[in-house]
Amino acid sequence: MDDKSQVQTETHPYVGIWVTGDGHIRHELLPNGRYDEARGTRKSAYQGRYAVTGNHIDYWDDTGFTADGDFIDGVLHHAGMVLTREK
Repeated sequence: MDDKSQVQTETHPYVGIWVTGDGHIRHELLPNGRYDEARGTRKSAYQGRYAVTGNHIDYWDDTGFTADGDFIDGVLHHAGMVLTREK
């Protein structure tokens, strides 16, 4: 990731915690361009980096797999899941 995208991530409005309706999946988008995903009682089930371009998010997990999603009307749509910002 170049310096420009790093700065964009640090100030991006999507930084924060996103959670599925049942609370099972939680994505914490950190201001440093990293994410931490919890699944159920398993904290830090997945970790890696992310980049947001417009309303699109790309994930690069530390284990090597990639994923993406889109923010639509304040909701994160990712891999068949719907996540809303934690209040």
